[in-house]
Amino acid sequence: MSWLITAGQAVFLALLAPLLVGVMRAVRARLEGRAGGRVGQPWRDLRKLLRRQPISPADAGAFFLVAPPVLMATSLLVAAVAPYVTTAGLFGGGADLIALVGTVALALAGLDTGTAFGGMGASREMIIAALVEPTLLLSVFALSARVGSTDLAAIVAAGATDPSRVFTPASLLAAAALAVATLAEAGRLPVDNPSTHLELTMVHEAMILEYSGRDLALVEWASAMRLTLLLGLIANLFLPWGVATSVSAAAIAAGAVAVTGKILLLGAALAAGEVFAAKLRLFRVPELLAGSFVLALLAVITSYVLA
Repeated sequence: MSWLITAGQAVFLALLAPLLVGVMRAVRARLEGRAGGRVGQPWRDLRKLLRRQPISPADAGAFFLVAPPVLMATSLLVAAVAPYVTTAGLFGGGADLIALVGTVALALAGLDTGTAFGGMGASREMIIAALVEPTLLLSVFALSARVGSTDLAAIVAAGATDPSRVFTPASLLAAAALAVATLAEAGRLPVDNPSTHLELTMVHEAMILEYSGRDLALVEWASAMRLTLLLGLIANLFLPWGVATSVSAAAIAAGAVAVTGKILLLGAALAAGEVFAAKLRLFRVPELLAGSFVLALLAVITSYVLA
């Protein structure tokens, strides 16, 4: 049963990720006064790319070739073991806070192309990741201090069954820090602009310029899943209502509907905010991320003080 629930949750989130991208694009288009594409357009783009043969640069090595499946595999792994639809019955329910290897794999792939843009994007990505990962960990530690466990399923379950035990004024600080870290980790404004191809401002796009065909489809799909997983993590950690706490079919179905609604609402809010936001200068990004780290650190300290 655990294997079935785990695999089902991973497939469900993988199918939801392109839909989230489509909803965000539609929201931005409407607010900008454009017609925009259909919500299902990202699925059509992926289907078109998956049918095409990938082309590799002449100087690319093993890292460039293995990065797309590694990115997709790590995204599916997180989608499988983290508590998104349910907190019960997941295989590997003891999954603690771990650093994902997807960012490193993509950065190595960017370096492996031997191009100036790939190296530039990889160096910028690792600088951002070095500042973001501690913030992600501390933000969740602020909640785990109240629960007594770093198991994400335990934190979400405690928030769903006994909110007063988990949520304190420190939770607001943790939520703000995690929101900023999510923007940076997912490559969204104001840290990065996912729709730009301006050489001097690219971060994520600079690392994937050499990908095409099936490889590009996997990279784009994994990127959409990463955004979905981060928004789902925020939703379930700070708005855990609706998450299934049992393995009954009705509870899991309700949990799937609840997490879908929360992720799409957060995605729509993020897209609306991006319409009115401008990208920060690259040298101002560390200041923003340092501020989010301070918020996360204050959240941890406050959690222990109020414990």
